[in-house]
Parts: sequence; structure tokens; C-alpha cells
Amino acid sequence: MPLSESPSKTTRSSKTAAHAVEGATTATAAEGRPGPRLLHTGPGRPVGGNCVELLRGGADYFPALIAAIDQAVLSVSLETYIYADDEVGQAVADALLRAVERGVRVHLLVDGFGAGDMPAPLVERLEQGGVRLRVYRPLRGFRLARRHLRRLHRKLAVIDRRIAFVGGINIIDDHNHGPFDEAQLGPRYDFAVRVTGPLAGHIALTAERLWWRLALRGQMQGDGLGGRLSGLAGEFPLPQSAVPASIEGGGVRAALLLRDNLRNRRTIERAYLQALGAARHDVIIANAYFLPGAKMRRALLACRRRGVRVRLLLQGMVEYRLQHYATHALYATLLEAGVEIHEYAESFLHAKVAVVDDNWATVGSSNMDPFSLLLAREANVAVYDEAFAAGLRRELERAIAQRSAPVVPEDHARRGRLRRCLDWTAYMLLRFGVMVAGAAGRY
Repeated sequence: MPLSESPSKTTRSSKTAAHAVEGATTATAAEGRPGPRLLHTGPGRPVGGNCVELLRGGADYFPALIAAIDQAVLSVSLETYIYADDEVGQAVADALLRAVERGVRVHLLVDGFGAGDMPAPLVERLEQGGVRLRVYRPLRGFRLARRHLRRLHRKLAVIDRRIAFVGGINIIDDHNHGPFDEAQLGPRYDFAVRVTGPLAGHIALTAERLWWRLALRGQMQGDGLGGRLSGLAGEFPLPQSAVPASIEGGGVRAALLLRDNLRNRRTIERAYLQALGAARHDVIIANAYFLPGAKMRRALLACRRRGVRVRLLLQGMVEYRLQHYATHALYATLLEAGVEIHEYAESFLHAKVAVVDDNWATVGSSNMDPFSLLLAREANVAVYDEAFAAGLRRELERAIAQRSAPVVPEDHARRGRLRRCLDWTAYMLLRFGVMVAGAAGRY
């Protein structure tokens, strides 16, 4: 592997960049205007001076991602749970290979379960073209064990440490519905954000740290210490400034919310709970796989007791039967409290977004279920800005009004005994899965 720096110089540079970005986080957060009392300390604290653009589905996301990759001069890091060998997957691969030809260092990290069926010709094309490809927790036989459930579920990309993308969109065509090849299905409903400003530096460090950790683990299992260090040297060339500058005109405050099995086990869940606890008039949550734990359900019910309007936009089509029916087991309690539930009917809902009041919104990869909140690696961006929250609210309200069906409490209550039994059986089976994962006491 060609080296651009000595091992010691690379290590010092990476540490310097990390400290510089963390220092910039404190400074820009102090400069931002006051907002809701959410996540002011610890992981996920807001950073000011950013530009955060809402991207609506693959129609917005993939052109923006490919354009950014085509502008890269130093590095591209791309993480995804699914990488499909369809028209979109090929277009992204073409962009990655063009970047390599320009001398850009390209890292692609895919999950061993979600992208486990990535075709060998596509893998060979990427690797032979110079893309550095790693697989997160590759599966070699499957057993119901906690380590097999800890997947890389986040979807993010970073270009030159200056532009970052975070959201719920995998590298797959919005119309690629797998076994559900029905012509009448619309595009998958999902969102992402394009971030420039200081927060892009946080997202870059997140991607780089995971890549280094996996690279180190791989070298430890193969080469000795000398080979390990030489293999890691020069992985991330540093730009002239490791800290992206604040956006002219002030920009917006935003935070990167991570979930992992180290320092950020509950960061995303706490962000939701604090946002719901601060809600005063309106909450809209769109979530593909909705099976909240007891704390989250209590927070939603507490919103209703305070007179807060709560609307849920959930999956209307049956994609995974067990999760679909388990979610329905929770409907009665929510509907009785006055929570409005709408099921997306045009296609598959894959969004993981929320808006609380006028100045808090989140877009990311984390579902509101035990697998996302307790096991997987996830990434969301929380945005503290009225204009951004209003834009996302308009999108969700349009989907609720035009592409969804309301769940009528009286109709739900008239379901037959067999259907209610099926729902609760599915719920208990998923609870058993959580228990096997060792997280039953926390969910």
C-alpha cells in the first residue's frame, strides 16, 4: 500500500485534527443564538455556523451526493447499510471510481448483513478501481446473538471534510423494492441532509474513527505491529484546515447524534426524550419501524396530557410482518390518549425524522425500535432552526394529507380477537429478541 506520511506523523496529525475540531465545537456553540434547552453538554451538543439542507428522497439525495463526490480533491468516505447493484448503485460506483482516478482517497464501508448480497462483480470493479472497501461485521453463519445484531445501520458520506451527508437513504434506487416489484408503488419515502460548516468536521471524524478502528482490528488479525502501522499510515490526508469554517451570515445550530456501543449508547434516545419533554404545542414523528420502549411511550403520553398535539406517520405496507403486527399492538394505548396515527399508503415509508414545536427537528438513520436504539450504529442530525423545522413539517403534513390513511380509533377497537392476538404475539416475540440481546431491562 503506498504511503503518503510516516506512521508517527499521521497519528499526530489525526490527534491534532480531532482536538482542533472539538475546540471549534465549543467556540461555535457558544456563539450560536439561544435555543431550546436540549443537549447543551456532552455528546451531541449543538454547533453553530452550519448550512443544513433537507434532501427529499433519492431524487434530491443522489444527484447532490454524486456532484459532491465529483468535486472531491482529497478524500471521500461513504458508509451505508445497503449497497444495491442497480442503476443508482452503479452511478455512485462510477463517481467513486472517477474520484480515485483523480487521486482522491476513497473509503467505502458497508454492513455485512445489509450489503451481504453485494455482487462479486461490483465488489471487484470497485476494488480493482482503487476504492478501499471494508465490510462491517461480515456474517459467517448466523446465530441469534447480540454481536450479530450490532449492525452498521447509519448512512453518511463525507467529502474533503467539508461536505457531509447524513440520513436514512441507502445506496439503492427509491423504486427498487426488492421482492415487491409492483408497478403502482411510488418511490420509497425518505430524507437526508447535506451539511456544510463546523458540523461536517464532526461527521468526518466519526467516519474516520470507525474506519481506523476496523483497519486496526483487521491488521491485528493479520500482520504484526509493523505491518499494522504501515497499513494505517496516510489513510486520511489532511486538508489545509481540518476544521470547516462557519457559514457566512451565521448559519444554523445543529448537532450530530450518534448511537454506538461505546460512549453514545443512549444519545439518540435521550435527544428524543428531551425534545418531547420540552414540547409545548406540536410533535410530528415519521418512523419506518416504530416500536418505542416504555420511556418513549410515556413521553408521548405525557405530551398529550400537556395538550401537545402528537402525530405519527408510520409504515402502512407490510414489509416485515413481525414488526408490522408488533407495532399495531401499541396503537390502542396511543389512540386512547389522543395520539393521531397515519399510515403511509403510497409506497414504503423508510424515513426516520421528527419535528418538535418550531425549532427542533431531526433527520437520520435511527428507527424508534430496540434494534436501532439499543444495538445498531446509527447517526442522526438534530437541527435547531425554525426555517428548517418548518420545511420538514410541511413535507410531513403533505404526506399525511395526501399519501396516508388515518387510523380511526373506533375501527381499530373493532378488530377481531384473532387479529389482536396476532399483534400481541408478534410484540412478545420481539420482546424475546430484545431479551436475547441482553437489553430487556433497558427497554
